[in-house]
Amino acid sequence: MTINKRKKNTRFRGHKTHGWGAKKKHRGSGHRGGRGMAGSGKRADTKKPSLWKDLDYFGKHGFISKTPKVKITPINISFIEQHLDKFLTEKSSKENSHSIDLEKFGFNKLLGDGRVSMKFKIKVPYASKTAVEKVKEAGGEVTGLIEIKK
Repeated sequence: MTINKRKKNTRFRGHKTHGWGAKKKHRGSGHRGGRGMAGSGKRADTKKPSLWKDLDYFGKHGFISKTPKVKITPINISFIEQHLDKFLTEKSSKENSHSIDLEKFGFNKLLGDGRVSMKFKIKVPYASKTAVEKVKEAGGEVTGLIEIKK
């Protein structure tokens, strides 16, 4: 065991390459074209076969919509018919129709599954064509609809 060991960095003072051969070698990540997946472009054909399996690596994919997304929470006419006592807000005696505001109950789309047996005045932002037709056939109406631009 030697007590007076000389520092390694003093041995390379005055030597250009510090024991790595040519000047170009051992310069850092630039020597190998970058870090990680860098340098897998035109010239680095050795990396390409490992990237072919990753289909999302090359090219652009999809787009980001500028319009805000509306989370649809639908409800069927049949469900309203079955649970009518929960949905009734006010009953008008003149027309004998039931007024229902579906947004108060957390629904924003009316779907047309089921039969309509009585008059409904349903306020909802979205509704399918069949749902609107079925409510109108029974003598009711669907209000508060938002037009969807296509």
